[in-house]
Amino acid sequence: MSAKTAILLLQMGGPDSLDAVEPFLLNLFADRDIIKIGPAFLQPLIARFIVRRRAPRVMENYRQIGGKSPLRELTDAQAKALEEKLGPDYRCFVAMRYWHPSTLEALAAIRKEGISRVIALSLYPHYSRATTGSSINELNKVLQAAGVQFEVSYIDSFYNHPLYIQALAEKIETGLAGFADRSQVELLFSAHSLPQSFIDDGDPYLSHIEETVRLVMERFEKVSYHLAFQSRAGPVKWLEPSTDEMVKHLAAHGCKNMLMVPLSFVSDHIETLHEIDIEYGSEARQLGITDFRRTESLNSSPLFIECLADLVQQEGNKS
Repeated sequence: MSAKTAILLLQMGGPDSLDAVEPFLLNLFADRDIIKIGPAFLQPLIARFIVRRRAPRVMENYRQIGGKSPLRELTDAQAKALEEKLGPDYRCFVAMRYWHPSTLEALAAIRKEGISRVIALSLYPHYSRATTGSSINELNKVLQAAGVQFEVSYIDSFYNHPLYIQALAEKIETGLAGFADRSQVELLFSAHSLPQSFIDDGDPYLSHIEETVRLVMERFEKVSYHLAFQSRAGPVKWLEPSTDEMVKHLAAHGCKNMLMVPLSFVSDHIETLHEIDIEYGSEARQLGITDFRRTESLNSSPLFIECLADLVQQEGNKS
């Protein structure tokens, strides 16, 4: 067996074509770790019904950002940059929870290279059972079914890592520099929402998000900031305030300059490129916010890659 260590980057994934939108959504809505719809035996059937209704609108959204999600290419670029940063003792692989390459495909690639030591690194900075939890559960299921022995450890969050905070702050600083007077800018952190019931049941996601915001804002004086939550789906109670309601609130109170910070996303995808840039951007301008901008996503930011490398090295030193 190879003495190298495999770094398995866990990410959500996204459709790589318009034809892939419907099966991608079906994989998403059939996952009870992320959403429970009725009894377990009925969820696949209900998921198909929901997807048939949602797919045309979602396909149109993807069409407007180029006909696919860029998440595969961006995550592959992160994997390549991380591998170069870590050096020859490491190989990086990507596992997408709801599309390709799947967890099974990624583990097969690791096995083909004769590597038995795996560090699973979640690319969700803030732990939730709906994201990191689901990805780790899927990994464990595949490992049990595979009948192959891997030595696996997990990095399940990095919401307070100094280099992650620094990478976010760097993007915010660049964004603020584009305004004539940063004291007149409203900074709006927008994190992916989560059903309130998850938090009530002990999910740490909200406390992780709030700690990230606190640590980032220690670096910025005299900048007004707010936290809101986007991407709700379904009739259950979600985390509040919603991003669209916060945009309306700030516009009603005279905001003219807004810098939105996508907080729980480390790469560009549908929720930054369409939901923020197109939907919220259009709404903001209609409401009188004359200068609406978004910070760049981390993607392959050198500081972010350095953060991931440090996480891996710390985990590797434990063994």
